Amino acid sequence: MPAAPRIDPAAALLFVINGQAGSQDGDATRDAIESALAAAGRTGELLYCTPADLKRVAAEAAAKALASNAAVIAVGGDGTINTVAQAAHAAGCILGVIPRGTFNYFARTHGIATDTAEAAAQLLAARPAPVQVAAVNDQVFLVNASVGLYPDLLEDREAWKARFGRTRLVALGAAAATLLRAQRRLKLRIDLDGFVRELRTLTLFVGNNRLQLEQLGVLVGERPDGAPDNGRVTAVMLKPIGTLAMLRLMLRGAMGSLGDDDGIERFEFQEMVVNPPRVMRLRRMKVAFDGEVARMKPPLRFRVLPAPLWLLKPGATAEQRTAA
Repeated sequence: MPAAPRIDPAAALLFVINGQAGSQDGDATRDAIESALAAAGRTGELLYCTPADLKRVAAEAAAKALASNAAVIAVGGDGTINTVAQAAHAAGCILGVIPRGTFNYFARTHGIATDTAEAAAQLLAARPAPVQVAAVNDQVFLVNASVGLYPDLLEDREAWKARFGRTRLVALGAAAATLLRAQRRLKLRIDLDGFVRELRTLTLFVGNNRLQLEQLGVLVGERPDGAPDNGRVTAVMLKPIGTLAMLRLMLRGAMGSLGDDDGIERFEFQEMVVNPPRVMRLRRMKVAFDGEVARMKPPLRFRVLPAPLWLLKPGATAEQRTAA
């Protein structure tokens, strides 16, 4: 593994913030970051942007961070972190994270505080450590990617949040409503390690986050040293089932024992190619990744990327920073 990019403590950190300055929430975020910078004797540039400009601002900030031996910091939920991580990984610069989402699986997996002020203080004392990155086609994902039912679930969740508010209870209610009416079967052709199989499933979910997989009860393998990455990702396929069986799966998922249910199949892999039926191969498939939804042209190639993402990770030891 190559050495971590050098970080210059005198260089200004570049904070990419998905939101508008001047709002109550935006002002509180700015105050927390500026206070942490002042306390550590560091400098930073706060880059507020709209969702439409996020990708461009993230790419420009990552390039600037690489040139100045600094780091680009994602401030936002999983979607924002994904966009900035994609830019950081492509540029080869260091990423920092200040989470502001609902579940914050990526941040919590790597010991990053969910409180803005605490997370800002943590990253100023952190050092870069390698983190496993996966991708579906050219799109990086840090937590999960999926086709079938799960993208529908995310779209319904956003609609519920727009109507009822952005809370965990609303998110869970939207998920329950989606699952109870979902019976659309997805026919897929999967190429895994040279073995091709055809199957029908409600959803194909690929997890790259140990914490989320543990909470669902579908974690497969782990590294002997207990590190969160093992060079593989976990696929979970939901078999076509009825409403009562779906309720049972929901209960098992809430109890963290989904992996014990006969309604799912799970396995680990480094690379897998997924195709829809031949008659549908000219159409784009709906794909979810880290809470975002897009349409991609098949085949879909899920894989663990060879180069890691360098993350400012609290408490990283020298051994962890150089581990493969």
